[in-house]
Amino acid sequence: MPHISIEGPPIRELETKRKLVEGLTEAAANAYGLRKEIITVLIKENAPENVGVGGQLLVDRWKAESEKSPD
Repeated sequence: MPHISIEGPPIRELETKRKLVEGLTEAAANAYGLRKEIITVLIKENAPENVGVGGQLLVDRWKAESEKSPD
């Protein structure tokens, strides 16, 4: 049974999560030639204060970028 695990920032809208799960399931079912009912999808959401890129927390990186770009 295929298992898909995806990590990323939190998704606020439940409908967006539904579409993500449906799309990933459909793609895996087509690729493996299996029924969708046996494919599982796990969404792991990581808050920006829990993710570092280039030695800097995302929350700090985003703040610095927003302060230097004019609105």
